[in-house]
Amino acid sequence: MTKTAIVAITKHGIEIARRIKQKMPEVEIYVPAKHSDGVTDINWFSEQSTQLVGSLFKTYDALICIFSLGAVIRMVAPHLVDKKSDPAVVVIDDRANHVISALSGHLGGANALARLVASFLGAQPVITTAADVNETIAVDLVGREFGWTIENFENVTKTSAFMVNEEKIAIYQDAGERNWWHAPLPKNVAVVGSIEEIKSPEFKAGLVISDRAISDPEIISKSVIYRPKSLVVGIGLHWDTSKDVIESGIMTVFKVKGLSFKSIRNISSINRGAKVKGLEEFSKQYGIPIEIYDKDKLASVNVPNPSQTVQKFEGTPSVSEASSLLSSKGELVVPKQKFSPNLTVAVSRINFNQI
Repeated sequence: MTKTAIVAITKHGIEIARRIKQKMPEVEIYVPAKHSDGVTDINWFSEQSTQLVGSLFKTYDALICIFSLGAVIRMVAPHLVDKKSDPAVVVIDDRANHVISALSGHLGGANALARLVASFLGAQPVITTAADVNETIAVDLVGREFGWTIENFENVTKTSAFMVNEEKIAIYQDAGERNWWHAPLPKNVAVVGSIEEIKSPEFKAGLVISDRAISDPEIISKSVIYRPKSLVVGIGLHWDTSKDVIESGIMTVFKVKGLSFKSIRNISSINRGAKVKGLEEFSKQYGIPIEIYDKDKLASVNVPNPSQTVQKFEGTPSVSEASSLLSSKGELVVPKQKFSPNLTVAVSRINFNQI
């Protein structure tokens, strides 16, 4: 949940802040102590507003400031870092006529927050980001709702400029959710069937949505590469299989098979009745969740490489392949790979039509 603070410095501003809190109970309101009326759900501050805003800027995901835009700019300017880390800043005038998205409109969510708050107040949202006013694709937001990551963020700015200036842009997608854009594509955007087509002089830039490794320097330099969470890694292991063995096995599979580690949605394995230390350590280190399945469930899955040995010791002929197929509801893209002393790795691609 986004952590949001409202700063109000006038009586009208306090009333506006309270109206917002009625709709967003989780927000925290900050008001100068000189206006204190003893209400306990407001944080009454005694320091200078500039000092307070600077502190809140570093500790909240979003700030709503109910005072002049110029004052807000002066207060936050010394604390700006970059668009990937700065919080959303929304500014509201003292009569709640306008709700302005002032900073981090896309990545920080200020545009969405401004629209939401404006709807509460019956105010006019003020959005100035080019992609929004031109109703075109916001390059830095593609797939964000699904947890996609951008691999080469350094290409976002120039590609965004090409997009809003209606230069020809190619889209290539071979993985991930297909419903990331909910309107007809802009007239300057074309879907291509091969990633190689992006290299055509016809296109100024490309958007690549893929879970496969990309090594062509021309495509990398010309494109923004998105990594959807489209792969499930099935793991067969023993109680004492270490994190290092698991890590080495997965990294080797992804390198050899040309897959992106950033596209792992989760790992999967068998339910042993208790947590396996090495698996838990790997999950924690990389922030990748684990899904586990009972042996009977795994045994019901048809796999290309069943094992009598696994059947004998685990009660199912497959763990890595079966668990990855169960979790992904998709297709096996890397059959079981064995690693000494006791690890197997399989990879399946998620079928998003089944989710």
